[in-house]
Amino acid sequence: MSTATARAAAPDTVTFAAVNGAIERIVPPLAAELSPVRVNAVAPGAIDTPWWSFLPDDAKETQFAAAAEGLPAKRIGRPDDVADAIRYFIGST
Repeated sequence: MSTATARAAAPDTVTFAAVNGAIERIVPPLAAELSPVRVNAVAPGAIDTPWWSFLPDDAKETQFAAAAEGLPAKRIGRPDDVADAIRYFIGST
């Protein structure tokens, strides 16, 4: 698991960016070393989880609405979306 913070420049996310950037950079060489085993990383963006509880509900909704405008699906992800992606990779052979 990684996150979009690996590729974003947001204040107060330097630790997340470093850790997740390392995860994303290790995937290609690890895939080469472990071939034919598949190696992937799932890196979701904003997902509507309890993690966002630090924001008041109205602020969260405003932030989610603004972020959704720039997304192809025009909505914030849900935990099931991430779980479905992981299930897909686990099931791929």
